Amino acid sequence: MWKFKEFDRLTTLELFKIYKLRVNTFVVEQQCAYPEIDDKDLQSIHIFDWENDDVLNYARLIIDEPVHIGRVIVAPAQRGSGAGRILMEKVMNYIETHHSHTPLHLQGQAHLHDFYASYGFKAVSDIYFEDMIPHIDMERPAFKAADQF
Repeated sequence: MWKFKEFDRLTTLELFKIYKLRVNTFVVEQQCAYPEIDDKDLQSIHIFDWENDDVLNYARLIIDEPVHIGRVIVAPAQRGSGAGRILMEKVMNYIETHHSHTPLHLQGQAHLHDFYASYGFKAVSDIYFEDMIPHIDMERPAFKAADQF
């Protein structure tokens, strides 16, 4: 079941499972020693697939100008199944419904450039290294111009 929640609406178990997946992915699997839990979580919309008391796929949205998409994760058991596409479709549908007049930004791992480009994102930086992993900044225009209603 897909959930879309502000931080203060997350249950203790949901928050624990989100943090567990994020730490296991970004800190342990990718060997990036940095504070994964940050203050941005408090102002984010957390989008996740909740099945059998576990988080299978996850992304967070920082609602700002532009909307920032981050912490995009497909759980190891879900990789290669198309789950990443389903996750991004949920993310993009949420933004189109609730923030259609706001442009989008993400900092993606460089090997996912074509994946994000398929959702209308364009590179706005050269490839750079963050925590020893190649990244690229990408942006996408708003779904609707500010003067459209």
